[in-house]
Amino acid sequence: MQALIEVILPVFLVIGFGYAARWRNLFGDQAVDALTRFATSYGIPCMLFLAIAQLDLGQEFDPALLISYYTGATVGFLAGLFGARWIFARPWTDSVAIGFACLFANSVLLGLPITERAYGTEALEPNYAIIALNAPFCYLVGIAAMEIALAGRSGILGTLRQIARTVFNNAMVIGIGLGFVVNLGGIPLPGVLNDALEMMARAALPAALFALGGVLYRYRPEGDMATIAWICVVTLVVYPAVIWVMGRSLDLSEAQFRSAVLTGAMGPGVNAYIFANMYGVARRVVASSVLIATALSVVTIWIWLAILP
Repeated sequence: MQALIEVILPVFLVIGFGYAARWRNLFGDQAVDALTRFATSYGIPCMLFLAIAQLDLGQEFDPALLISYYTGATVGFLAGLFGARWIFARPWTDSVAIGFACLFANSVLLGLPITERAYGTEALEPNYAIIALNAPFCYLVGIAAMEIALAGRSGILGTLRQIARTVFNNAMVIGIGLGFVVNLGGIPLPGVLNDALEMMARAALPAALFALGGVLYRYRPEGDMATIAWICVVTLVVYPAVIWVMGRSLDLSEAQFRSAVLTGAMGPGVNAYIFANMYGVARRVVASSVLIATALSVVTIWIWLAILP
């Protein structure tokens, strides 16, 4: 109970404040969109830039950590894809979007603040290693699968261009990439610039969580509830459970193990809806899944925190 009160509830209360502000029309859609844009295009990229620039790459980019996490991500994608197709008889294009919802965990907006509140700022380094590869990996898998489902509409080169355009136009990926340049190049940051970036970074997560509440208000629960339930089970239970098994078998350190399992337990992020909307498929189901899984994760994250070492 103490973990729920001290770690989880403050994060979800900020989301709740954003939801309530939008619900009561104290914060309109344009304001929500503007705050979301600040957080995702400026604040969080600054935070990720600083984190990667200061990260011990040799220590944190541990193959065992990445294999553990991305095995869970891949199993989540396949469970979502084939479950949607074989159990719920969804079209292949819908199934890919549902698989993507089971692949792209909310690693930044929920994974970072939950891990930080549970284990401290110093525990975030494995999170940053996971996040650095998350968008490229997930969009590579999702777009390639969707193009196959669309019978190779764009061809191999077109698919590769679409993947590159989607990934490298993402502000977070740009921030991560610049962080690698500074880190690997040994480029010192002027103190004034570093202080300014830290100010931006400190504002990022509170703004993002508040905006997330406003965004979730738009996702009214509707669609196939059985499919939504399947997405929730895969993302909140199966995904982190696979990471748990892989992490134990590959002998991850305690910090790596905690970060990997918790990151995988965060449920689908807003990127899942962005992907579904990009192709115009399964939008109602995916949007509802983001909302419902986020609400349910208050309980499931508490359980994962209770059983983690």
